[in-house]
Amino acid sequence: MHLNKVALECRHISLSYGATPVLRDVNLKIEPGEFFALLGPSGSGKSTLLRLIAGFNRHQAGELLVDSQDISTVPPHARNIGMVFQNYALWPHMTVWDNVAFGLVERRESRDAIRRKVGEALELVGLSQYAQRRPAQLSGGQQQRVALARTVVIEPKLLLLDEPLSNLDKQLRVQMREELKNLQRKLGLTTIFVTHDQEEAMTTADRMAVLDGGVLQQVGSAAGLYDYPQNRFVAGFVGTANVLEGRVTSVGGETLSFQVEGLGTLTLPRPADAPAPGPGAIAFRPHQVSIGVRDEQGDASRVWLDGSVESAEFLGEFSRYRVRVGEVALVADQPHYAGIAMFEPGARVRLGIEPGQLRYLDA
Repeated sequence: MHLNKVALECRHISLSYGATPVLRDVNLKIEPGEFFALLGPSGSGKSTLLRLIAGFNRHQAGELLVDSQDISTVPPHARNIGMVFQNYALWPHMTVWDNVAFGLVERRESRDAIRRKVGEALELVGLSQYAQRRPAQLSGGQQQRVALARTVVIEPKLLLLDEPLSNLDKQLRVQMREELKNLQRKLGLTTIFVTHDQEEAMTTADRMAVLDGGVLQQVGSAAGLYDYPQNRFVAGFVGTANVLEGRVTSVGGETLSFQVEGLGTLTLPRPADAPAPGPGAIAFRPHQVSIGVRDEQGDASRVWLDGSVESAEFLGEFSRYRVRVGEVALVADQPHYAGIAMFEPGARVRLGIEPGQLRYLDA
């Protein structure tokens, strides 16, 4: 089973429920064969966008293109788009085989074609020997595989997954994440999945779009969004970030001076699109901060800040410190090694940040 790779494009899509805007001027292009994630908090519009692609709701403005054809007015059953719902929506009274065959029977395919395609789909998800069981006799992970087999057996143009792993426990989620990625690679099927879990998106998707308040905040690879967030929301939602509010006081050839409220002036490398003097923010990640005792002489190339530890948490792989610097509280993560004592609350420490890891945010 190898399926067509199609492109999907949203052009200026807007949708409101009554007077409430849910999607605002969404522009997005998903490449053929791409595994693409829609990431955002509850109420961000990500599930609405997924359902809109499936045809379960309609946008009031814009175009929805599959391989350059606008499908906005095509009813859901005629779009040939497969969707796996969060609760799997399996028929409890039917066997696994009959669940998977359901879409093909509806399409009145021949008995031989159904036998061949269902057999292939069950083999693909490793459930051939469970064909005569009912969903209640399967584990959560197996039920999800049945839902996937039922969806891919109709050879859809697109595969849509709505929070596909949220009903599974953590260990199974990690395993299914891997399986999902392998299945998608094997099929070469353009896949869009919705999640609020940044780790899920970062480990599986080729690229992702971050939504908030119905607005597309940023699109890119996991590393691109993590390393170069475009605004405060993306910096805080993709990973953990320290965000310092302040203002740009001067912009030189190579550097930019940034005055942080309650902390002082920091110097960081000038971004490609240099901002004009005025309000903004800078962000950096907790693991990019080194922490040492106050009197140690530090590397001159770093930005050094003196502070005191407010709280310390041991998290196994690393220790997380909350450090008060002036009027600002910063988070610093340090890798844990056996035999290294943690800093106690109240300890006077120095934080070191590489200037190249500081990111200027203008929105």
